[in-house]
Amino acid sequence: MKAFYLLLLLQLTLFPAGCNAVAADSLRIALISDLHYLSPTLYDRGEALTSYEERSGRQFEQQQRVLDQLWADLLKEKPDLLLISGDLTHHGERQSHLDLVARLQSLEREGIRVVVVPGNHDINIPNAFAYRGEKPTPVESITKDAFAQLYDPFGYGEALVRDEASLSYLISLDEQHWLLCFDSNRYEEHTTGSITAGHIKPQTLEWALSLLRDADERGITVLGMMHHGLVEHMPYQSAFFPGYLVDEWERHAELLADAGMPLIFTGHFHSNDITRFTSAAGNKIDDIETASLAQYPYAWRMMTLEEGSLAVESHFVTSLPGNADLEQEAMDRLEVATRRVAESRLKGLGFPIPDELMPLLTDLIVKLNLKHVKGDEKADPEMMLSLRMFASYLGDEVDLQNFSFDFPPTDNNVEIKWETKGRE
Repeated sequence: MKAFYLLLLLQLTLFPAGCNAVAADSLRIALISDLHYLSPTLYDRGEALTSYEERSGRQFEQQQRVLDQLWADLLKEKPDLLLISGDLTHHGERQSHLDLVARLQSLEREGIRVVVVPGNHDINIPNAFAYRGEKPTPVESITKDAFAQLYDPFGYGEALVRDEASLSYLISLDEQHWLLCFDSNRYEEHTTGSITAGHIKPQTLEWALSLLRDADERGITVLGMMHHGLVEHMPYQSAFFPGYLVDEWERHAELLADAGMPLIFTGHFHSNDITRFTSAAGNKIDDIETASLAQYPYAWRMMTLEEGSLAVESHFVTSLPGNADLEQEAMDRLEVATRRVAESRLKGLGFPIPDELMPLLTDLIVKLNLKHVKGDEKADPEMMLSLRMFASYLGDEVDLQNFSFDFPPTDNNVEIKWETKGRE
């Protein structure tokens, strides 16, 4: 039980296809998530923007330049497909959606097909603001129907079938693969702001399982995409960060794995991490979570899909024209923000921590967060020393030598394989 509380302290402070189907031996896919895009028309260099950026650790002008660099990289890579797993906009501002749609159209004009799902920051956001002048001012958000209309060219318009209960839909990627795009958001319940937690509606789940059964009969592999995580990406995530997983995540993961879905693309937690879930029947599903493009480490992935396998390569925007130090600057901002939250929450835990342990624990939390968001995190000797000291303070019997914060498989560069069935 004490090991559970050790993890509590360490984790509480972490920040969290139809007519376009092609016949090909392989498909090159780019994957991004959590752009949190804010239209440049909605901010200027005034007190409202400065105050928000200081609190959040984000820099909107820099985010624009990061997207510019990513777009240039995508045009060089020329993937067949770009997937975006939600949180397209900052807080669902209509103007941000309009501007992002124009950006996405520029990629489609170059032959890059784009497919999106909504995130919890994209639809019916009551606290959508512009940051101009001295104070933030409310701006218009968008409805569920408006989202589907705006993003009609980016998935919805080519759907083989759409779910009647949500914005979920199914497209064809190629002759061997479909993509099931889940809407896991709770925008219908928004009253004062966005709801972090996600769910898959019962009607949507039944709809999805029916499609998976149909695909199995046809010998087609169905991949998934949604904003919220399907499985845990660190020990006890469901206890400490339940809002970053879909409700009843174990049941949903079990059902989707047993229905034949080998992997799902997710975002939301702003971390580059891949975790494999194995059902009681021995079926596996990999949750490929991609970090945010609004903060360090500015991650994106390039993947090659073939029948029975997906090769994943991670890339990071580390510099910009005129700014070779982008990565370090972004890491420093995240470190400051993490340290501020860590110190506050450690002091408010409700039981005393010795003065000599407080800086060690704070440093441990900061290091762990910076490692986790980039993926493939491993504890260095200083982190292990801090863990041992705190475990000793608690009288903890956890085997720290064999303890890992990162679940298999590898997070950044990996090949995922699965068994396939012959097509009729």
